[in-house]
Amino acid sequence: MTGEGLIEMTNDPFAPARAAGIHRLRIPTPFAVGRVNVYLIDDEPLTLVDSGPNSGISLDELDRQLGDLGHRIDDIELILITHQHLDHIGLVDIIASRSGAEVAAIDRLVPFVENYREAAAAEDEFAGQIMRRHGIAAEVVQALQAVSQGFRAWGARAEVTRVLRDREEVHLRDRTLTVGFRPGHSPTDTVFHDPDRRILIAADHLLAHISSNPLIARPPDGEERAPALVNYLASLAQTRQMDLDLVLTGHGDPITDHRVLIDRRFDLHRRRGEKIHRLIVERGAVTAHELAQALWGDIAVTQAYLTLSEIIGHVDILVAEGRVREVEDDGVVRFEAA
Repeated sequence: MTGEGLIEMTNDPFAPARAAGIHRLRIPTPFAVGRVNVYLIDDEPLTLVDSGPNSGISLDELDRQLGDLGHRIDDIELILITHQHLDHIGLVDIIASRSGAEVAAIDRLVPFVENYREAAAAEDEFAGQIMRRHGIAAEVVQALQAVSQGFRAWGARAEVTRVLRDREEVHLRDRTLTVGFRPGHSPTDTVFHDPDRRILIAADHLLAHISSNPLIARPPDGEERAPALVNYLASLAQTRQMDLDLVLTGHGDPITDHRVLIDRRFDLHRRRGEKIHRLIVERGAVTAHELAQALWGDIAVTQAYLTLSEIIGHVDILVAEGRVREVEDDGVVRFEAA
C-alpha cells in the first residue's frame, strides 16, 4: 500500500463504523439535502437502517452498494426505520417484499408508515393551515402543496411487523441496540444506541454540517400542536448526556464530538431566539412569515415551511417565557412584545 493510500484510509471518517460492522450506503434522493445515509449492520440478522426514497435509481444504487459488500437485497433480514421522512422510508416495502425482512419501527411511527398516503395528505393539509394562519399567501401555500404532492411518490407505505418502544432493546448476534425516542426534527425520530461500542445511529436527529429543522407536524386527533423546537431541544439534551465516540448521521459525515456540537446548537438557538425577540420588539405586531423574511430574505417556495417551523418554534419559547404574546385577527396570527 502506498503512503498516500494509507493516509486516505486513515482519514476516512467511516472507518471506525466499518470496523464495528456498520457500513454506510449513500443513496441518491431528489431533495436539496442530497444523498441519504443508509446503514447496513453486518450481523445476524443482517440489518438495514432506513432505505432511501422510492425510486428505481435509488433501488439500483442500494443494490449495487450492497453488492460491493457481498450482499443482496434478498439477504436483508431486519429493517429498522428511524423516522417518517420520505428519503428514509420510501424503499422499505420493496426491500421487505423481496427479502421477507422484518420491519421494525417505534410505536409512534407505525400509523404513519402503515397509512402513508392518507397520513402524508393529512400532513400537507395541516401544513397548509399553519402557513395560512402565520401569514403565507394563499398562492404560495397552493404552490408548496403542489410541490409536496409531487414529492409524495418518493415515499410508500409499509407494514410494520415489529413495534418498538422507547428504551426497548433490539438483540442481534454480536450487539444489542437500545431504542431511543427523540422527537423534534420529526415527531417520530428514533435513534439506535450500541452502548458497548459507544456508537449512536442518529439519522437526522443530529447532523454535523447543518442544524436539523424542528419541523411542525400534524398532532394526533384531538391533541394540541406539539412545540417542535421545545421537544427538539429536550431531545438534544438527552443525547448530550450519552457517552458516545461516534454518531452516525442521516446525511454527511459522522460526529465524534457530539457534546461540543450539541452545545453549539443550543447556542445557535439561543442567539436566534434573541434575534427574533428583538425583531418583534422593533417591528410591533408581525407574522411568523414576516419574521422569516426579516431573518433570511426572499425565501424559496420549497423552504417556506421549513423556515416558518423554525420561527414558530422560537416564538413558542418566547410565549412560554411571557416575553411575547399572540394576537389573532381574521384568522392570521401576529406576535408582539408582551
